[in-house]
Amino acid sequence: MHTLSLSEFRANASAMLDLVEQGQSVRILRHGKAVAELVPPSAEASARVPSWKREIEPLRIVRPDGKTGAQLMVQERLQEDRGSA
Repeated sequence: MHTLSLSEFRANASAMLDLVEQGQSVRILRHGKAVAELVPPSAEASARVPSWKREIEPLRIVRPDGKTGAQLMVQERLQEDRGSA
């Protein structure tokens, strides 16, 4: 485990993240007291995909008349145009 002060961590953040990526741990001190520890993620945690990154199946609504939402909007706008003219 590597232990370093906050100012050292700020100066070498990229290198410290490289160490963590290689499987090592880094302890960060502020005024001589440990305030954080960077550890590699567990295999289970890295395998999980957050819900906002999962693929979604688009919603497909089939109307009885076969028209899409876009077609209905165009039709409604054309009717509004004819009504105002």
